Amino acid sequence: MMKPVKVMVGEIYIPVKFRGSLDPARVEALAESILADGLRTPISVRRDKDRYVLISGYHRLEAMRRLGEAAIEAYLVAARQH
Repeated sequence: MMKPVKVMVGEIYIPVKFRGSLDPARVEALAESILADGLRTPISVRRDKDRYVLISGYHRLEAMRRLGEAAIEAYLVAARQH
């Protein structure tokens, strides 16, 4: 089983495929849930030189950003580059 690692929110690159798909209501609901229960499911990222690239968890990442968090738990995966 993979263990999540702490990743700085500012070091995560959001690929173009995610942009434009953000649902503000969902981000707000997730932010409230995270405040109440914590982040239950880490996001997934891959390493790319000096940054991380988001694989999944765009709304969770934006909810953490909205809450002012500097770091987020993430699974580091080996994913194909597109």
